[in-house]
Amino acid sequence: MNATQQLHDLGQSIWLDNITRDLLNKGTLKGYIEQLSVTGLTSNPTIFDQAIKNSSAYDVSIREKLAKGRAGEELFFDLAIEDLVCAADLFRPVHDRTNGVDGWVSLEVSPLLAYDTAQTIAAAKKLSARAARPNLFIKIPGTPEGLPAIEEAIFAGVPVNVTLLFSREHYLAASEAWLRGIERRIAAGLNPRVDSVASVFISRWDAAATAAKVPETLSNRLGIAIAGRIYKAYLDQLLDPRWQRVYNAGARPQRLLWASTGTKDPKASDTLYIKALAAPFTVNTMPEGTLKAFADHGEIGPIMTADGMAGENMLMQFAKAGVNVDDVAARLQDEGAKSFVKSWNELLAVIQSKSAALKQAA
Repeated sequence: MNATQQLHDLGQSIWLDNITRDLLNKGTLKGYIEQLSVTGLTSNPTIFDQAIKNSSAYDVSIREKLAKGRAGEELFFDLAIEDLVCAADLFRPVHDRTNGVDGWVSLEVSPLLAYDTAQTIAAAKKLSARAARPNLFIKIPGTPEGLPAIEEAIFAGVPVNVTLLFSREHYLAASEAWLRGIERRIAAGLNPRVDSVASVFISRWDAAATAAKVPETLSNRLGIAIAGRIYKAYLDQLLDPRWQRVYNAGARPQRLLWASTGTKDPKASDTLYIKALAAPFTVNTMPEGTLKAFADHGEIGPIMTADGMAGENMLMQFAKAGVNVDDVAARLQDEGAKSFVKSWNELLAVIQSKSAALKQAA
């Protein structure tokens, strides 16, 4: 039994943080599902930028869409939905077998909308309808402006992957938005079963700590400490009477997802965040290289503790070293939103240049 199977049996869902047409067409994703216990998939603008820029696998589809008058953002979403519908269908047996708990794929609304609540809501509804798959999450950032959109999307029945969460406070705000949407559905006599995950980004914390020149003894420990604090808040939410009332009405809990779990420090273990963040009823979405590394030589450590004390003790040491986690969390969320905008603009530039080249070659 390889380490990925052990992690799956422990109760954590393993998702792949990558998608390309080659992964789909060559059967690689199917192999990960069958051999490495992968039960879901996430995508983002950076992933699609790299996929389309570095492969000719999209050229035929781009030509077809150009002939139909598609261009720019609409052409991209056509390509992305084709990929994600294919992936969703591969994961559909998992989705059905787990009664909708697992087997999800994720598509992000345009990052240009991160601070536009009304347009985010409209885009989430439109993309969900276009994909027409029950196991597709629409990714909405958990920025202050994104929170009302999360609530409205949940109320509208759109499954949501809340992204760009960095701190306990970010997580609690996202879970509150989800819960309000569910409570409104119950009050309106609607089915409260609208699934969601809350995605907490981990490795960027340690990059920030390195930039802050913390002592060597604290290297690569901030992200895990923050995760411990958030995990305790997650378990507390599951036991909260307000949450339990919506479960009693038929809702499914919003699950916690660990994102950005590829190790950025070349001196650290390449499976650092996989081993440290093992916990039942959570998700870990892994870059492809991290997934293969964990399958090859990963080990399952102790599961995360419910009390979060180890994380709090470590955070005290960071505070003494001059790290203000609230300030860093706000900065990381802002930088994350800006980095996705940068990738989005680069992606649209790739779409434009490829479209021009293919038109010229026709």
